[in-house]
Amino acid sequence: MNWVYLIMAGVFEMFGVVLINTFNQARNWKPLVLLIASFGLSFLLLSLAMKTLPMGTAYAVWTGIGASGGAILGMLIYKEPRSFLRLLCIGVVLGAAIGLKLVG
Repeated sequence: MNWVYLIMAGVFEMFGVVLINTFNQARNWKPLVLLIASFGLSFLLLSLAMKTLPMGTAYAVWTGIGASGGAILGMLIYKEPRSFLRLLCIGVVLGAAIGLKLVG
């Protein structure tokens, strides 16, 4: 169950990052409330996952999901540049997080 918490924490982190951009564009209360709720849930779920998972692994997976997912959503939603090198870097981030899980 802790891995489910951790993956969901990463997903909420990813949406929080997208909501930062949405708030910067809209500047109204709705994206701000969603942003705060998303990051709040992300931290709550991360703390639940870290009750049994090692801190380094949990943090790496959480940030990996958030950073990679945020970059991918930026490409899909906001038409940010898509290049082989960007996708390669996303793969490296995800590979490193998976590697940390596999080694301990």
